[in-house]
Amino acid sequence: ERFTLVKALVKEGALEQLRRCFSSRMVFGTAGLRAAMGPGVSCMNDLTIIQTTQGFCGYLEQCFPDLKERGVVIGYDARAHPASGGSSKRFASLAAAAFTSRGVPVHLFSDITPTPFVPFAVSHLGLCAGVMVTASHNPKEDNGYKVYWDNGAQIVPPHDKGIAQAIEENLEPWPQAWDTEEALSSPLLKDPYQDIHKQYFKAIQQHCHHRDINKSSEVKIVHTSVHGVGHTFVQAAFKAFDLRPPFAVEEQKDPDPEFPTVKYPNPEEGKGVLTLSFALADREGASVVLANDPDADRLAIAEKQKSGQWRVFTGNELGALLGWWMFRCWKKQNPEPAAVKSVYMLASTVSSKILRAIALKEGFHFEETLTGFKWMGNRAKELLKNGKSVLFAFEEAIGYMCSPCVLDKDGVSAAAIAGEMTSYLAAEDISLSQQLTSIYEEYGYHITKNSYFICHDQEVIRSLFQRLRNHGDQKDSYPSECGGFSVTSVRDLTTGHDSSQPDNKAVLPTSSSSQMITFSFSNGGVATLRTSGTEPKIKYYTELCAAPGNSDVEQLQKELDNLVDALVEHFFEPEKNKLQPKPE
Repeated sequence: ERFTLVKALVKEGALEQLRRCFSSRMVFGTAGLRAAMGPGVSCMNDLTIIQTTQGFCGYLEQCFPDLKERGVVIGYDARAHPASGGSSKRFASLAAAAFTSRGVPVHLFSDITPTPFVPFAVSHLGLCAGVMVTASHNPKEDNGYKVYWDNGAQIVPPHDKGIAQAIEENLEPWPQAWDTEEALSSPLLKDPYQDIHKQYFKAIQQHCHHRDINKSSEVKIVHTSVHGVGHTFVQAAFKAFDLRPPFAVEEQKDPDPEFPTVKYPNPEEGKGVLTLSFALADREGASVVLANDPDADRLAIAEKQKSGQWRVFTGNELGALLGWWMFRCWKKQNPEPAAVKSVYMLASTVSSKILRAIALKEGFHFEETLTGFKWMGNRAKELLKNGKSVLFAFEEAIGYMCSPCVLDKDGVSAAAIAGEMTSYLAAEDISLSQQLTSIYEEYGYHITKNSYFICHDQEVIRSLFQRLRNHGDQKDSYPSECGGFSVTSVRDLTTGHDSSQPDNKAVLPTSSSSQMITFSFSNGGVATLRTSGTEPKIKYYTELCAAPGNSDVEQLQKELDNLVDALVEHFFEPEKNKLQPKPE
């Protein structure tokens, strides 16, 4: 039955589709795998999952002499693809079979869990690695294979290369690899579900600081899990904080791999995904909406304004709110002035610098990492090992790490913490929007504008970035201005150049395989141009960081708009390069 799809394609003579499925093997990268479910080496299916796991297992055997004592954890979401017979649960049990056939103990969750449960289990149980089968917020046809190292964070180079090589060396399925029946009755298999469920909700309660307010709060909150795994876990998190249970969006609360009510199951898309949530909130008189993506590692928040309109906060605005809140709670518990010296917050380079502004004023440390939570998770682990406190980390793509018990983004703990912050502010008669304004008034306005261009021609992309590197036809010479805005420094993480460092060398790791240049301007503007690893896009991230006291928001907005227009005209040259703007 697993070949019926291929037979049908051959019969139809669908050469293009067959070529897509069989021409090139999926590449295992630092984010693991993500691709469509279906037949062939370029898709997620029984065989490619077995091959991937065999490679991963082989690589772990090289790295950990005690792999057979410690073992691994495997979790999965609710994705399924009836046409090809693939599903997250099936892929997880095949992965478990590959590991147990080599004598490796496997903690296989007996039911769907949020992605953060896997890194939590790695840390809590002291395991060598974790696998989460999920495609997060991708379209319904896709699935993915996400990998965690023994430090509880996602893998970073050179592990991706090592695993990719080991996969190539283990393509022939091992004799027991298909035998999920055998594996599921193996003495090496344990179900960590009950234990991790209990320990996780116990662990996040260290971030509950206002139980009395939570108990008595009148605030009404709506939650949607967008047909993913989040519903039961966010309900449990609210209960752990003694918050009134959020109203669940009935049509979206149960896992459904078809995602019937949304075009894309991605809360980052904003309004479209939240339509049903707003309707429920209006019916129930709720003022705040929380939304998780389907694997519940990210969180979106919207609030009803006085005008009756809904405001969906950007990832950067939520970073400001949650960062402010985490520091405020920490400060109440640690009033002695010296304590702040060992406190850290992290954000990725393309995220808002608001935490830097708060850190400068309050005296804690702020660090930037490369894009992606793998870098923040690994850096957080290093800091924790050296006795520092990591209070918070975030990226603009609505990812938040509010608790060091999960070294990755976690939409479940973030939902409960946001629930408590909302209740606390409501008790003072302050809305989230008002609090955000207060943060900007105190630490300086940070206004961001992010977008992208679509470009399918790699050569055009390459020459666009080369032109910025060899400005005025001089090698390694970058533009000193952009449409009248003067450039104060340039950091190029493709080549490792950073003009703000004494030796002109970038501090952050560089990668020649992707394009990324950041320009800082004399007016407090910052602009990063980068290519996407997974899509044919050139993205730009811009921010105007104003000093505290400069509160003319309209004027600041106008200045940022002008900077973005100049950037597009002089650096992107969309007409000359035939770039398609982001579809509205």
